[in-house]
Amino acid sequence: MMPNVTRGNEMTGLMVYLGGEGRHNEHQEQHLVAGDAAIVTMYGFDQLDKATALKIAHDLDEPRIRLGVNVTRTARITDPGTGVVSTTQVDANVWHCSLSLRAEEGQLSDEKWGAIAQDFADRMGFTEASGKAPCRWVAVRHGLSTNGNDHVHIAVSLVREDGTKATTHNDFAKAQKVCRDLERDYGLEQLESRETGLGERGVKPAERARQERTGAVEVDAHRLERTVRAAATASVDEGEFVRRLRRGGVLIRPRFAAGRDDVVAGYSVALRPAEGATPIWYGGGRLARDLTLPRLREGWPDAPATAQAAAEEWRATSKNPWQYRPVAPGREETTPDPQLWKQYTDELAQLRKQLRDVPVTDRATWAHVARETSGVFAAWSQRVEATPGPLAETSRELARSAHLRAHQSKPKPARLGSAANAAMILMQAASGGRGTMAEAIMLRQLGRVSVAILDAHTAAGDARRAEQMTAMMRSKFAQVQQSLPEISATTTGAGSRVMTSENEAMRRATDGLAAPGTGSPLPNKLHPSKHKTPVTPRERDGHGRD
Repeated sequence: MMPNVTRGNEMTGLMVYLGGEGRHNEHQEQHLVAGDAAIVTMYGFDQLDKATALKIAHDLDEPRIRLGVNVTRTARITDPGTGVVSTTQVDANVWHCSLSLRAEEGQLSDEKWGAIAQDFADRMGFTEASGKAPCRWVAVRHGLSTNGNDHVHIAVSLVREDGTKATTHNDFAKAQKVCRDLERDYGLEQLESRETGLGERGVKPAERARQERTGAVEVDAHRLERTVRAAATASVDEGEFVRRLRRGGVLIRPRFAAGRDDVVAGYSVALRPAEGATPIWYGGGRLARDLTLPRLREGWPDAPATAQAAAEEWRATSKNPWQYRPVAPGREETTPDPQLWKQYTDELAQLRKQLRDVPVTDRATWAHVARETSGVFAAWSQRVEATPGPLAETSRELARSAHLRAHQSKPKPARLGSAANAAMILMQAASGGRGTMAEAIMLRQLGRVSVAILDAHTAAGDARRAEQMTAMMRSKFAQVQQSLPEISATTTGAGSRVMTSENEAMRRATDGLAAPGTGSPLPNKLHPSKHKTPVTPRERDGHGRD
């Protein structure tokens, strides 16, 4: 569950938006699911209209207006001409946070969202549970987002009913922590990026807004991650990686070590922008923690000759990323011999055999295998999926098993088999039709490797990761299998195991929790405190961050 915190000064504007049709008419059946007991009692759970939204906004804002208290924050203003930064005080009486689930998690009931919202407001210190006078607040639900995410919006007046001001110190980090606790308490999916400091990077609101504005099918970061992952897996060395990124249609530029032009410390990639637009660059580590250049280098040979060749390619692209031409084109420019399908499929089979001897405690080796297997599906997706489909989603799920803390990572074992050639041939092979038998046979071996990764998670006691992978194998992997020619039962072998049902790893919390709101249905009387808090809440930038 992802929180997105913002601050503003117009409760009326916020409530009219939440109770209205939305920017793209995406709001449906707008209604309250929790909030101040008196407000919920008065307006109920019926669909909101503009008039009702205005009345709710007035009730929320009543303590601030009647008690004459205003909350401000310090805002930085940059002069566009001189670049000089100045500060000013702006009103910030309204605290707003959306709580969103991933689209894959489905939808919760109103009762469950109401209970979650009530717990969230309690733990954030906005209600009587804080031991202080309550803030007035409501939680509004208005259907799925344009990306299919189930979510609720929480609007809070930062002036308490006794005229004191609610603190917003460190509220963004606090909201993250509260969401982690609520995920556990309500049986929601626990995002690895927050739970363990690992996993994929979250999507920023600005990225999602840009996707909606441009009509893109996915955010730029996800497309770039898949392109980088495919190129890294299909490449036998760093120089080929740089060239493959160019063939993937992205801009790439190096970050040289200080004072050097032959030592590359990192890289950034960007999609080619529309004419006249500025490209938006993403560092490898911003896409995913296992896509930093040092981590990628753990899977390539470390030799002076390949390092020199890579440095030459990096220098070439640094001169002009838009017009980069390879210094020494390699195998990425040729179509692979069809006879190589069997050889590269056999390499996957050999890798699967080797994995039987890898201890489940050797997380670094399993991470390398997951990264390469994810890269194979990413390469396949890049070649055959015009829009992200089951191949892309399978790649994304497997990639979550490739993330480790820096101190746990180590170079790939020299004798361990590789999926690089499989990624290469899937990326470069001619496409068309329903798919080939060679692809179906290779998918069978990829399924076996994927199940080995799943088994490793299960054996290591990582039930959550095992559950997520099991769901992926049942759905997304199955879709890929159905798109290819059938393999006879006599040759399926262990691959048939991919489609068998498995026991649920964890039991989800059930719906139907008690309806929220146990306070009085009558509005609280406003009694100004003798000790109002004159302190202005800590400076925020309007986006929930310091």
